[in-house]
Amino acid sequence: MNNQTIEKLRSLRLGAMASLHLQHVQQNSFAEMTCDEYLSLLTDHQWEDRENAKIERLLKQAAFRQQASLADISYSGDRNLDRNMFARLATLDFISRKENIIICGASGTGKSYLCQALGHQACMMGTRTLYTVTARIFKKLRLSKVDGTYIKELEKLTKVELLILDDFGLQAFDNQDRETLMDIIDDRHANRSTIISSQIPVSAWYEVIGGEGTIADAILDRIVNSSHRIDLKGQSLRKGILKQE
Repeated sequence: MNNQTIEKLRSLRLGAMASLHLQHVQQNSFAEMTCDEYLSLLTDHQWEDRENAKIERLLKQAAFRQQASLADISYSGDRNLDRNMFARLATLDFISRKENIIICGASGTGKSYLCQALGHQACMMGTRTLYTVTARIFKKLRLSKVDGTYIKELEKLTKVELLILDDFGLQAFDNQDRETLMDIIDDRHANRSTIISSQIPVSAWYEVIGGEGTIADAILDRIVNSSHRIDLKGQSLRKGILKQE
């Protein structure tokens, strides 16, 4: 294959295939391969390159705060984290079933890490994911109402296959926040999956959301009834890290 052919491959968005071919030419490492074997090798390399690029793009778009990994999760007895249950969630079947996950626990018990570990796994499997602090997304959507892009921003959230709302309920909800939360949850209900983490136990969410009881009822009905629940216990993991240091 000459240089002109290589350039044609590049023009066809087959850059990885062309680069691998050039590498084999320089190393003369394909002499014993059949044409079919060599073409299969190039094709597999091109596919892997595109998949890796897709995963990198999804991870960047997800905007995680931590490089969380399922392999690094602690299942120590005092955490109240069931290994079998979490392993089932890690298969990401809950996303295909349009189910939600609620993770509650005191500050430092690892709620955000669990959320982001599941989100990272989702990206690795090609699932479009977005991580955000709840108060931050509320602020962004509040500003979008001013500049007239509110509906557009909601549509973006709806398209995200897995939405992670971290630190839910840390700030008091006003009327705009309640309406925004209702819009987000209503659009995603039975269509997309959402993971919510909170220091506040679910039993107190009704009061946290506040406002008219019908709005709180509607929000909780859509979130809680289709959710897997994890209630973390134990001391702050951050204290353990400081002790080790």
